[in-house]
Amino acid sequence: MTDTNIVTPAEQRVATAAPTKVTRAYAAQAPDARLAPFQIERRALRPRDVQLEILYCGVCHSDIHMARNEWGQTIYPVVPGHEIVGRVTAVGDDVTKFRSGDLVGVGCMVDSCRECVNCRKGLEQYCLVGMVLTYSARDRISGDITYGGYSKQIVVDEDFVLRVSDKLPLAQVAPLLCAGITTYSPLRHWNVGKGHKLGVIGLGGLGHMALKLGASFGAEVTMLSTSPEKEADARRLGANKFALTRDQAQLKELAGYFDFIIDTVSAKHDYNMYLGLLATDGVMMCVGAPPTPAEVAVFTLITGRRSLAGSGIGGIPETQEMLDYCAEHGISSDIELIDIAYINEAYERMLKSDVHYRFVIDMASLS
Repeated sequence: MTDTNIVTPAEQRVATAAPTKVTRAYAAQAPDARLAPFQIERRALRPRDVQLEILYCGVCHSDIHMARNEWGQTIYPVVPGHEIVGRVTAVGDDVTKFRSGDLVGVGCMVDSCRECVNCRKGLEQYCLVGMVLTYSARDRISGDITYGGYSKQIVVDEDFVLRVSDKLPLAQVAPLLCAGITTYSPLRHWNVGKGHKLGVIGLGGLGHMALKLGASFGAEVTMLSTSPEKEADARRLGANKFALTRDQAQLKELAGYFDFIIDTVSAKHDYNMYLGLLATDGVMMCVGAPPTPAEVAVFTLITGRRSLAGSGIGGIPETQEMLDYCAEHGISSDIELIDIAYINEAYERMLKSDVHYRFVIDMASLS
């Protein structure tokens, strides 16, 4: 986060003059440190702030990247967590959108400049000044470190708080705040739907949501996997077809087949193999974020006028749209509910792809 996200010292003194509240949390103190109990201070309510008690927090692969500083941007101590569902416990004097008792969510960002061309379009995730991440960033007013959802409560400006329906189990809703919107946004941006052939790479937290959403939008969905044992689950989640990418015969049959491929893998892998499966004018949408650069053969793009594109999370309007859509259509994440004390073991299991398909922390376990 750059210094452009921090206001003047005079404004900072005013903003930090009010008392803060101590909150229990779990934090990592260094890249090689285990997450452990930690106390943080949440700011006193500003006029447009919403305070919520965190009920559930999903565990994203990004949490591991950030806790271990694999993207080189972590600010320690780091309290991860950006798939937050909770209940409003207090609001600032000028809040109009929420009141105490409301069920709400907080995703990957808690602020942006509000003024650039992207923010004005509801694309706060692409803020030209820089969005403020829910954790391991700097508050635009005070300059303090932001702390995430591995904690008992959080305070967020009302413009970055989302309404959550009670139609779905709240623990299963939490991962929608990242895994859900990260897959919903590119599928909607490229208008993936009926008549399209969609390939999904990687059956994990992101991949299982891409299967569910792609099927709901009416696309023919194919799971592209290295693991034959995942076929039954992929079909249960919405896949019409399953292809084993280690089988060269199956890959040959799929050459030039897909209109769209969504790549959810966060580990190093061969992009060129999958690009060859795209039809002319096909688009491969990357939402996984490996820590190392990818090698791409440009001729693979040129020969089919193919596109390799990236997509982040959605903006606030689109995230609310996604939550409403999922509530209306009964779509939520498949989860394993855990206590906060299990978080380090959960990280190790995630690295082994040993979770079906998202860990969610029951924050009642943080005492």
